[in-house]
Amino acid sequence: MKLIQKLLSFTGIIVIGLTIILITLLLNNSQLHAAEISQIEFIGEAILPNNSTLKNTEIGGLSGITYDPKKDVYYAISDDRGQKAPARFYTLKIDLSKGKMQNGDVVPVGVTTLLDQDNQPFPPGETDTEGIAFTNRDTVFISSEGDGRQLINPFIQEFALDSGKLLTTLPIPNKFLPDKNRKQGIRNNLAFESLTITPNNQYLFTATENALIQDGPATRANVGTPCRILQYNLFTNLPEKEFLYQTEPVGEMLNLTGRFTSGLPDLLALDNRGHFLSIERSFTGLLFAVSLFEVSLKGADQIQNIHSLLAVDSQKIKPAEKKLLLDLTTLDVVLDNIEGLTFGPDLPDGYRSLILISDSNFNSFQRNQFLAFKVKIESPLMRLLRRLIRQ
Repeated sequence: MKLIQKLLSFTGIIVIGLTIILITLLLNNSQLHAAEISQIEFIGEAILPNNSTLKNTEIGGLSGITYDPKKDVYYAISDDRGQKAPARFYTLKIDLSKGKMQNGDVVPVGVTTLLDQDNQPFPPGETDTEGIAFTNRDTVFISSEGDGRQLINPFIQEFALDSGKLLTTLPIPNKFLPDKNRKQGIRNNLAFESLTITPNNQYLFTATENALIQDGPATRANVGTPCRILQYNLFTNLPEKEFLYQTEPVGEMLNLTGRFTSGLPDLLALDNRGHFLSIERSFTGLLFAVSLFEVSLKGADQIQNIHSLLAVDSQKIKPAEKKLLLDLTTLDVVLDNIEGLTFGPDLPDGYRSLILISDSNFNSFQRNQFLAFKVKIESPLMRLLRRLIRQ
């Protein structure tokens, strides 16, 4: 009996030791620190009425949104090209204290005018501000699509939260800049819509909404487009890497107007290791189709040294991996022009909040729509341990 007890004790020690070694190996595997969405649930919609104003400024064109956890507020950029008011972002309060969202829970509380290098508001037509990302130094980075037709370059710039003063301008690689021959660069209104910063504030990512001119065609019915994800190092403020992101082909649905648009309007960093949420949004004449994807850059080829995807065998380039998380057309809401997303605070039940917003284009037939979700974010290691415990 004593011999059996000793053997069992010895076996237990071995099992514990092997478990510790296994967990140590798992913890040293960086991919097991990657964040993934294991659960998502829709928790409500809110609409800001058209013609809402704040400080004599009409609210609309909400193309990007970011969350400030220090102040528990959100900043939403307007893509108005200076026609309604100078380039600006709004400050919003969103009440999620009941674990859901409904009309009246989104309240505009501030508007900040952006200032150019001369400390003046941007002149009309010089900006098409689309993306916004909060930093840990009380600033926001903002992206502008520029204007491909007018040869106005896109930009990514950092602004002070309190004053809107321009602080930093990130360099844009030449391949993204439009030229007078229309043979390279961004397409008009299909450039840097997205903007996100990793949780450690080390990297900033943006992406083209559609292909660069030299990379391939823009989207059309049943045909996707090759977008470029661009990574910046915020320690050096320099672009470091580029990756291929291929959008999904979208069919024409009840297209009675003949219009068709589709692309990649926003990214949201899940972790510091190249994992994101992405929105793909399409308009097919009468209806909007919106899908939410999980994206991984693991294994994706770097393409910063490729000037034109048409000049190489792009079929041999490994793009970012994508997994469909949610088709928003399955929700019991009428979708509008969804263009931005951000995480918010933790909800009362411990889940993380996720907010999506729409760009109304200051159109009376569209809406300033806010959609709220609760999400569960886990690493593969946590999911593995949870399964082992259940067993």
